[in-house]
Amino acid sequence: MITKEAVAAAPAPAPAAPAPTRPGKKRPAWDEVPRWQIYLPLGVYLVFTLIPFYWILLFAVRPAGSTSLVPWPMTTEHFEKVWTDRGFGTYFTNSVYVGLATLVMTTLVALAGGYALARFDFKIKRVFMLALLCSQFVPGALLLVPLFEIFAGLQMINSLGSVIIAETVFQLPLSIILISNFIKNVPYSLEEAAWVDGCGRFRAFRIVVLPLLRPGLIAVGSFAFVHSWNHFLFALMFLNNQHKQTIPVGLNSLMSADSVDLGALAAGGIVAAVPVVIVFAFIQKWLITGFSAGAVKG
Repeated sequence: MITKEAVAAAPAPAPAAPAPTRPGKKRPAWDEVPRWQIYLPLGVYLVFTLIPFYWILLFAVRPAGSTSLVPWPMTTEHFEKVWTDRGFGTYFTNSVYVGLATLVMTTLVALAGGYALARFDFKIKRVFMLALLCSQFVPGALLLVPLFEIFAGLQMINSLGSVIIAETVFQLPLSIILISNFIKNVPYSLEEAAWVDGCGRFRAFRIVVLPLLRPGLIAVGSFAFVHSWNHFLFALMFLNNQHKQTIPVGLNSLMSADSVDLGALAAGGIVAAVPVVIVFAFIQKWLITGFSAGAVKG
């Protein structure tokens, strides 16, 4: 008979041997990967991306008729030609006006619509959101005929206001969705605390919520500005006067059926691209934050 004392005195069983591991190399962590395996493909991609920009710059600053691959000696004759002779000074002013007006109108309307969708419940809310999403599948070319008829009836053809309204309408669905999702990420309790302190709804929104929406507003506004700056179709269809044209239409005028002035076209492309690059260089942090926050469901 086995007693309790014998069981307690018995040696403990030896631990089981670990299971044999399968032979093979351990997958290295990211910090263990050789740097050249990261920098080499990135460098190739960077070179592949920058070559077109260098080619445009080369045609813009080298003298006419030159075939050198090095922009030396450099000249500004192509920039002077497009800015004065081809009217790019006027095109640039018109594009800035259209872009800023579209930015302001899109941001204000999207802010109001986004707040309504984020903070209020109404019967057709889901239907309205579905309509906003479905409107993104409609190409802008399908809107040309009805918009032209509307602007003709309002006597707005050949006016920058027609382009501004068309660009604003085209940008609003996506802008409202982004602003709405961004407002949902702002705690509703912050507004309620402001109401308790005596603020009305508008004042609470202006003091408490609006400062927190800065990245989202910058993202929506910059997207509207860049799209209206680069958009070609509406300006081509609604503006007939050369003094009312924008930069994309001006670039198109540099190309004819018989010949293309490559130097002037390259200089015009740089004039069109530099302002957008400068804007994105200053707002890229806010832009990434705004789009990432607005894309997350609250």
